[in-house]
Amino acid sequence: MSSTGHLILLVDLLGFRAPPGKVFEISIQFGAILAICWLYRARFWRVAAGLFGDREAQRFATNILLGFLPAMVIGALLHGFIKSTLFSVWVVSVMLIVGGIAILLIERYRPEPEVRHVNQINPGLALKIGLCQTVAMIPGVSRSGATIMGAMLLGVGREAATEFSFFLAVPTMLAATVYDLYKNWAQLSFDDGPLIAVGFVTAFLSAMLVVRTLIAFVSRNGFAPFAYYRIIIGLVMLAILWQR
Repeated sequence: MSSTGHLILLVDLLGFRAPPGKVFEISIQFGAILAICWLYRARFWRVAAGLFGDREAQRFATNILLGFLPAMVIGALLHGFIKSTLFSVWVVSVMLIVGGIAILLIERYRPEPEVRHVNQINPGLALKIGLCQTVAMIPGVSRSGATIMGAMLLGVGREAATEFSFFLAVPTMLAATVYDLYKNWAQLSFDDGPLIAVGFVTAFLSAMLVVRTLIAFVSRNGFAPFAYYRIIIGLVMLAILWQR
């Protein structure tokens, strides 16, 4: 649903004064990462334990790294441009609408799934899904939405696409968090500790709830409800901006 996009919109609407730099955003990202790691701790542990002998574990780790590679390269090259130019409430509002329409079209015209389990994803397919993920560098484009919809267009079933997207979120979000932390290290302050702690805990609990329920929900209902939500929010926000 684009957590960054929602954060930009809410900060603008509420006039929220966050800690300087991206410190508050970093705490939210880190909370979400830890939630995913905790929920999939058994799978990650099996992969870590089997890296030197288990072919399935090696294949899984390779797929995640390949899926992460495009975002790492393009993000490093365009980080400054993206932060300075695209982080706008206008961009977010328009992309929410565009993304919602794209979801509806993909749900309607996607090919019949050939890959129905995350273990069936091969390295070439993982790299292609990673390329889809780079679209989410535009605020208002959901990272999970870009990877899931891209995977579905490539013949991956809803449930497998959603699960792979969550796995891929860990290195992607961790790298973005570490980079933002490095860029804003000088602005960290203990004075903002309580606010940062609230953001971290809230993000952790929210991610736990969403990840637990999303896979089951979309396997039954698809992504159309999220598409309509995006379109409505985008239109409402554009109307508010137009009235200013």
